[in-house]
Amino acid sequence: MISFSFWDIVIILSFFLIVIVIGFLPEKKETETAEGYLLSGRKVGLFLFILTNVSTWYGGILGVGEFTYRYGISSWFTQGLPYYIFAFFFALFFAKKIRNASLFTIPDKLRDTYGSKVALSSAMLLFILVSPAPYLLMIGSLISMIFKISLFWSLIVATFLSAAYLLKGGYRSDLLTDAFEFFVMFAGFIVILFTAYSSLGNFTFLKTNLPPGHLSLSGGASYTYILVWFLIALWTFTDPGFHQRCYAAKDGNVAVKGIIISIFFWALFDFLTTFTGLYSRAALPDLKTPVLSFPMLAEKLLGPGLKGLFYSAMFATILSTSNSFFFLSATTFGKDFLFSRKKTKDDSSLKKYTVLGLIVSGAVSIALAYLIPSVIDLWYTIGTICIPGIIIPVISAYYPGLRIGSGFALAEIVISCLASLMWYILRAEIADIAFLSEVEPMIAGLAFAVVIHLGGMLFFRTRQSPEVQKAG
Repeated sequence: MISFSFWDIVIILSFFLIVIVIGFLPEKKETETAEGYLLSGRKVGLFLFILTNVSTWYGGILGVGEFTYRYGISSWFTQGLPYYIFAFFFALFFAKKIRNASLFTIPDKLRDTYGSKVALSSAMLLFILVSPAPYLLMIGSLISMIFKISLFWSLIVATFLSAAYLLKGGYRSDLLTDAFEFFVMFAGFIVILFTAYSSLGNFTFLKTNLPPGHLSLSGGASYTYILVWFLIALWTFTDPGFHQRCYAAKDGNVAVKGIIISIFFWALFDFLTTFTGLYSRAALPDLKTPVLSFPMLAEKLLGPGLKGLFYSAMFATILSTSNSFFFLSATTFGKDFLFSRKKTKDDSSLKKYTVLGLIVSGAVSIALAYLIPSVIDLWYTIGTICIPGIIIPVISAYYPGLRIGSGFALAEIVISCLASLMWYILRAEIADIAFLSEVEPMIAGLAFAVVIHLGGMLFFRTRQSPEVQKAG
C-alpha cells in the first residue's frame, strides 16, 4: 500500500504549479510568427538544446523500472546503448543537413524529395508514432494512485498538465518546461539511488540478492528479441523530436554538439535508473506488479518530503516527453494534414491549425490511453508496425545517392507497414514453426522495405541519364 504525507502532496502540487507557470511565461510577440510558435524562432542555443534533448528522451520511466526489475542490466543494453550509437551517427551525418534545410517537419522534406503522396503517408505514420497516449496513461495512472480519482479524470488532468500552456506559448513553452523538468528528474533519482546505497548496501548487496541473469547483458532474452530493440533504436534517425530540435537550433554546430553532449547525460541518467531498478528487484523480490518497482522502492526507503521529490522526478520525466509529443503530434496534424493541402498558403493560419492539432491530439490520445491501458502494448504495437516504413525514405531524402522514385517510396511505406501488421496478426498461427516464430514483425517489415528500396534504387538509376547519375 502506497501512502503520501502532507509534505509529499505539497511538493508534488508545487511541482505541477511551477510547470504551468513556466509554460505560460513566453510573451505573445515570441510566438506571433509560424517560426516563433513552431520552432522558437530557430534561435535555440546549446544549453537549452541539451536540456530539452535529454529530458524528452525518458518518458517511459515506469516501463524502464519494469524492464530492469524483470531483466536486469539488459534494460540498459537494449534501451540505452543502441540509442547512444544511433544518436552519435545522427549527429555526425544528419544534424547539420537537417538544420540547413530550414524546414518544419519530416514530411516537409519528403514532400520536397518524393512528392505530396509520400509526405501525407509519412505524416499519418508519424502522427501515430508521436502520440502522447502512452505518456498520458503513465501520468494519469500516477495521479489516480496519489489523489484517488478515476483514471478517466486523471487522464483529463494529465492532458491539461501536458498541453494547456502549449496553446499559448508553442514550442517555447515546451523548451522552458523541459529545462525545469531536466533538473527535477536528475535530483529525484540521485536522491533515491543515494538512499538505496546508504540503506541497503553496495554492489555486494545487489550481487547477493539478484538473480544471476540480472547482471548479464542479455538478461536471458533471445537474440532476436534483443535484435528487435536494436532495430527499434533506428527510430532515432526518423524521430520527429530530433528533427524538430535540429530545425529549431541556432545553427548546425549547436545541433551536432547538443546531441553528442546529450549522450553523456543519457548515460548518466541510465546509470541512475538502472541501478535504482536493480535495488528495487533486490530489496522487493516478490512484486506482483513490476511496473510499480520505482514507486514501491520509494515507499520502502524514502521518508516524507523526499518521496514527494521522487514522485515529482517521475512526473518530470514523463511530462517532458508528453508535452513534446503533444506538440509534435499537433504540428504534424496542423502542418502536414491541413496547412500543406491548402492551395493558398498563409503562415498566419499555420499557428491556428497547430492549435487545432493540439485539441485533436488530446482527444485521440485520451481515447487510446483509456481503451488500451497498457504502456508496453502501445509502444510495441505502434513501433513494430509504423517504424519499418519510414526509416529508409527519410535517410534517402538527405542522401541523393540513396534516392528512389516517388512511386517506389510510396510502395515502400505502405507495403512494409502492411507486412509488419500482417506478421503481427498471423504470428500466433505459425507458433509451431520454430524458425518463423522467432522472426519479429518489425524484421519482416524492414526486410520488405530493404528489398523495395534496393529495387527502386536500381530502377531509378537505369532511368537517369549519365549526367544526372554523375550529379547525384
